[in-house]
Amino acid sequence: MSNLTVMLLMVCGGMAVALQPSINARLAQKTGVYESSLISFAVGTLALLVITLLVGKGSLRGIAGASWWELTGGFLGAFFVTLTIVSVPRIGTTAVMALVIAGQLLTAASLDHVGAFGLRQIPFSPLRSLGILLLAAGAFLVVRR
Repeated sequence: MSNLTVMLLMVCGGMAVALQPSINARLAQKTGVYESSLISFAVGTLALLVITLLVGKGSLRGIAGASWWELTGGFLGAFFVTLTIVSVPRIGTTAVMALVIAGQLLTAASLDHVGAFGLRQIPFSPLRSLGILLLAAGAFLVVRR
């Protein structure tokens, strides 16, 4: 898969992330905040089960060798989804996404800088820092009323 294809797919992923909180918040009006999060993860789990059964090439047995922190992704996802369900009706989808993106970039740049989790180290540079600063300023402008 080419880098261009990966980048286009990530744009689609970003679109999905922007849609998800509003859809889940709407569902929460009918079911409740935690119930909406549960339903969201249950539907996602079922979708991933089908995909794994059809095209999965790994092994779920590998979980036995995983460290505890490698299993926290699901908790972090549930935390994120629940926070967006609570936040979107209060401050709006655009503000939530702006704040999420600002938090993601700051954290991602910090993780890259130290090469966290054994991934490639990509140090802070003046341009990266400026980009993060500009995006943070943009998030501030979006949230400000």
